Parts: sequence; C-alpha cells; structure tokens
Amino acid sequence: MVQSENGELTSRIDRLHRDLAAIFRAALDASHATRLLESALTVPEHRAFVSRPVHVLGVGKASAQMAAALACTSPVKVAEGLVIGPAPEPALPPGMAWVEGSHPVPDEHSVDAGRRALAFVRSVPPDGRLLVLLSGGASSLMAMPRAAVMLADKRDTTTRLLLAGADIEALNTVRKHLSAIKGGQLAAATAASVLTLAVSDVIGDDLSLIGSGPTVPDPSTFRDALSVLARFGGAEAFPRAVVALLQAGAGGEAPETPKPDDPRLTNQTARVIGSRATAAAGAAAMAQSLGYRVVVRAEPVVGLAREAGPRFVADATGGLDHVDAPTCVIATGETTVRVVGAGRGGRNQEVALAAATALSRLDAPAALLSGGTDGIDGPTDAAGAVCDVTTVERARHAGLKAPDEYLADNDAYHFFEPLGDLVFTGPTGTNVGDILVLLLAPGA
Repeated sequence: MVQSENGELTSRIDRLHRDLAAIFRAALDASHATRLLESALTVPEHRAFVSRPVHVLGVGKASAQMAAALACTSPVKVAEGLVIGPAPEPALPPGMAWVEGSHPVPDEHSVDAGRRALAFVRSVPPDGRLLVLLSGGASSLMAMPRAAVMLADKRDTTTRLLLAGADIEALNTVRKHLSAIKGGQLAAATAASVLTLAVSDVIGDDLSLIGSGPTVPDPSTFRDALSVLARFGGAEAFPRAVVALLQAGAGGEAPETPKPDDPRLTNQTARVIGSRATAAAGAAAMAQSLGYRVVVRAEPVVGLAREAGPRFVADATGGLDHVDAPTCVIATGETTVRVVGAGRGGRNQEVALAAATALSRLDAPAALLSGGTDGIDGPTDAAGAVCDVTTVERARHAGLKAPDEYLADNDAYHFFEPLGDLVFTGPTGTNVGDILVLLLAPGA
C-alpha cells in the first residue's frame, strides 16, 4: 500500500497499483491452459487427430488443467490418460491417472513419473493416437536419467546451473543429454502417431526446449552440453559421472538424441498453442480498456534480473521527453538470478527491486509490475512484486535498508513484504514466462 506525505501523488500511485493488478490478471486469464486448449481444438488438423479415441499424456504445470479441459471438449474421446504434474493431486476425469513429480529440481517422484510415462507411450498400439499435452516444468516433473548417471548427479547438475544463472536453453541442452526420455526420445519409443500441443514457457517458443522436447527432434548435441558446463563453472564444478557421460557422447560412445531426420519421429507433429505473446495480448487489451496508450515491446526481457529491471525502465522511457497521456509499456521474457546471497526472492522480485531506484528518478507518476504467469516466483509464495516512484522513499521511512543491500543478498522478498508490494496469485496452473508492465501517468 502506498504511503506518502503528498496526498495527490499517493492517490495517483494507488490507482496505478490497482490498474497493474487488473492488467496482470488479464494476462493470466488470456494464457489460462483451459482456454488455450479449447481454442487449439478448434483447429481442423487437431480436431481430425482427436476424432478417434486418443491416449493422453499430460506433463507440466498445466497438465491437470489441460487434461480436464480435454475431457470436457467434444468430440474428444479419451481411451486412457496419464497426467504428470506438481502436488497437490487434482480431480481428474475418469480414465486418467495422476502421477506427482517435483519442480524445479527432480526427485524420486519425478523418476517414477518418467518410468511410467515411458511405459505408457510404449503401450499405445502402432495404429493408435498419442496426444501429448506439454507445458512448462515438464523437464523436472518427469525425469529418467541415463543409466550412466544417478538422479543425485542430475539433480546436482541442475541446481548448479540454476544457481549460476543458466537460461532455459542452456539448462535444457544439458538435461536432454542426461535423460533417457527427453530430446525426442519419448516419441521415439512409440510407433503410434503423436500430436503434441504445447504451452510455451521459453523465449522463441522453441519446441525442442519446452519441457526439454520429449516428443520432438533435438538439434543440440553432447558437445553443446559440454560447452554449457564450460560456461557455467567448468567441468570440474559438476559431478564426474555427468562429465564422463557427456564426454563419451561427444566421442560417439553414447547414443545421441533423435535428430530432425530420425525416421522414428516421422509420425509426430507438435504445435505451440500459447506463449508469452498470448499473455501480452491479454494485458494490452485490459490496459486499453482502462484508458492507456499501449506499447508492447517485441524484444524479450532476458539476462540478469538486477540488470534487466533498470534497462527495461530506461528503454521504455528513453524516447519520452514527457508523458502527455496515460501510457502502458508491456514486455515479456524470462530473466535469471545469480545467487550470491542468503536471502529470499525470485527473478521477478529482483527485477522490481532493481527497477525501484530507476523509477525514483522519474518526474512523473509511474509504477511497474514484474510477475511470473505461473504465480510462483523462485522459492517463494509470491508471483512477483510492484514498485513505483515512491518505493525507495517509502522503504526509507519504513526503516528498511537501501535496495542495493537487499539485492546484494538476493533478498527482494523481505524488501517488498513490509511495504505490501508483493504480488500474490497462488499457482495458476500455467506458465508462459514472465510479464513486465510499466504504467506512466502525466505529471502534475
């Protein structure tokens, strides 16, 4: 809640906060997995595929919502289904079994899920149809390490890459080559026709990266995976078994993941049915209805969160000598956090914290929200945070340390919590990346 000695400014900032909440909610509604799947099944090609009974494999944060929507959609008839997602267990339609996995780091539940998924696709008859409902989080929720590595090795590697700030492309390049089911290997295990409908949580909507691409060809190689380790700490920073496997693969001593010309994947088709652009469109429509002039930036927001926040503010305001009408600037993407402190937070909270100082230098009322569309920002219960031109001043009056000190300890959560500026939605069951919204109002 905004507090300031300037009553007029307080009122205007409060209005910006309310509008940000409405715009963020509209982004979440637009990218809701149920809505995306229902829309996808109006496509003639997809409707033709489900005109016969289908075997359904759902994997990811949105798996339960997508499976439920599928069961309610005519003319889809589900022969049987296996749905893999995070706890808690949802209510699923008859004929669909639930398997719990772990996110963002795989555990024994994830391994069990991976084994059951492999057995499931192998059980589909050659003349059958396998519909895969894929969404963000699948890489961790469904895991099956290659025989040469243990789960602990894969988990340690994933954790080290995350802490080092590896982006999703780097992370999933390694994951695919430590796995027995990712990088197209799951689809290669069945002779049935496969249609994958994916909700994208990756920049560029690369199907080989969404959930580590279990049903599509993998253009990356063992050598690429070794290069990732070199970039994020060097081979000596990772488990020996992992390095040995990647080196063996690079030397031709371990089988590569299926490539685009692999005959085992000729019967598979994959489509992205929702992405960051979907969320941006929903946010833009709401902002326009609230009376804002809207600018949607096509360039994704990436890189370190603490650098991306101020850069977004600078880019969004750089061409404005003054604001003559309420303006909304929307961007999407996914930043990374290099963990060097012992605090609590997530990448969206860190984006907002880093942006707070930049906003404090503006002459006109302005507020920014950075939030994850899955409703989960890092290991916290918040989806993100809001900052505005008064945030630094309000923090000082509240007796908080300077923003830079919280950034140094990766402790954005405990900066925004006493200000009441954390964003809470609860898990949304979907994920199309992060969204940043900056509202600018005319000056006094």
